[in-house]
Amino acid sequence: MSDSVYKVIELVGTSKDSWEKAAKNAVEEASKTLKNLRIAEVRDLDMKIEDGKVVAYRAKVSLSFKYES
Repeated sequence: MSDSVYKVIELVGTSKDSWEKAAKNAVEEASKTLKNLRIAEVRDLDMKIEDGKVVAYRAKVSLSFKYES
């Protein structure tokens, strides 16, 4: 096994349905342009509220991928 370097970025995914879908949306969108995704860690969860009702779930996700020079 050779030594590797990984880059970590932070994304915020959103969903009208759940935190799980919000996190999944962040990862799936990132996978469209990033290669070698390795680990996704949900860091924070919050909700958007309008007129006293939850209208969206948000998941802040740290995502790592293998760095290639």
